[in-house]
Parts: sequence; structure tokens; C-alpha cells
Amino acid sequence: MQLCDFLAQMEVIAPQALAMDFDNPGLLIGPEKQEIRKVLVALDCSMATAQEAVDWGADLLLTHHPVFFGGVKAIRPDLPATAAPWLLLRHGIGLFAAHTNLDTAQGGVNDCLAKTLGLGEVSPLPPEDMGRVGSIQPCSLHSFAGLVQKRLEATLRVCGGWERPIRRVALLGGAGGDAVYAAKEAGADVLVTGEIKHHQALEAQVLGIAVVEAGHYETERVVLEPLMNRLQEAGNDVQYKLTRLETPCLRGI
Repeated sequence: MQLCDFLAQMEVIAPQALAMDFDNPGLLIGPEKQEIRKVLVALDCSMATAQEAVDWGADLLLTHHPVFFGGVKAIRPDLPATAAPWLLLRHGIGLFAAHTNLDTAQGGVNDCLAKTLGLGEVSPLPPEDMGRVGSIQPCSLHSFAGLVQKRLEATLRVCGGWERPIRRVALLGGAGGDAVYAAKEAGADVLVTGEIKHHQALEAQVLGIAVVEAGHYETERVVLEPLMNRLQEAGNDVQYKLTRLETPCLRGI
């Protein structure tokens, strides 16, 4: 597959017009070769995934998170922020990221998260339509948190009384603590997200909505295998591989 064809395919899956203003999705490092035969799929461009791409002979590393957001003044192996992209550059490997556009897109991060948690009647979460809101069989917050923990294999932090009834669920993978107001407006009983700040949890208490914080990595990695499968189903001659070395940088104990 030619690089231009891969870019067109990703534009169909996660249109860049859906990205938020602060974001930086797209082709961040151009590969040495225009013909793409091997693509490694990961959440981040880290030293582990960059080295895995090198060892596997990948032409491209496809990630969810961009490695560059603001202006980059130097790309050096001794700088923590640029050591991984430097390694890719050294070996002629490209880097492509689909971030908030993949969060928002149909079949993207939040649709995959909703499916993993078994939500029904799923719809976009207004006003930005990045998150999702849906229904579950009525249960207590304690039971629902147990379901989230099991299906995401996550260590949780929970805001709200254990016996609080849960029927309607809002979710926003990654750092979605600012969605508490949107979740309340949508009639949700609980917000599931990857990260929430202390003051946002306090606001959730005042609003009367529960929060389940399940980890940034855990709430977003659910998109990786479905994304890889969608690319494979296109029927091209590219070999895709899901990273085997990526682990959450923050883990519960």
C-alpha cells in the first residue's frame, strides 16, 4: 500500500475535521519509504513501542496519542520527550496519530468503550459529541464498578455511595473529568472516564452524579484491536500488528 492510500483510509475512519483545536493528529513523521508493508498499532509512541517497531521492521507506527502538540525545538535521543521519535527517524519509520478525531468518530474510542461495558441505546454525549451516553440494566454503583473493573482490567477510583442506583451511563475515555456537567445534563447517573481532577470530583458530588475513574490507558486501549481489524478488513497487502510491549505507565498496586 502506498502511504497516500493509508492516509486516505485513516481519513475515512477518523476524519481530521473531528479533532479538537488543541490537537495534532495526522502524519507526524514521514516514513523513509512511500510503500507501507508493516504497521505497528499502539496507544503511545514510547521507547518501548518505538523499539518494537524497529525490531519488527515496521514502516509505520500508528498511535492514538500524538507525540508532538506544541512547537518542538529539538529532536534528540537524550531528551525524554523526543527520544522515541528520534529512534523512529533514525530507522526511517513513520509515525501517524489519530487522537480526538478517533475519540469522536463512529467506531472510535468511546464507541468501543461503550461496547466493552455493554451499554445499550448509545448516542453521542452533547454538546461536543465526543463522549457517549447509554443505558444498562439497573444495578448499584458497587455492582457497576465491579463490571467496569472486570471488563477493563482496571484499578478504579470511585466517587459516590455504593448503593446509588445506576441506570444511565455517560463515558469519555482518557482525561474526561470535565464531562461531569454534560453527563448530568444528559441524565446520566454515573460518568466513566480515565482521569478526573480533585475539583471535578467535588463538582460531581454537588451535581449528584457518580464517577468511576478507570485509568487513561485502560479506557482508551479498547480501540486498538478494533482499529487494527478495520484496517485489515480493507483487504490491502499491509501487515498490521498490535503492540505486545506497551503497558500502562501508571499502575495500581
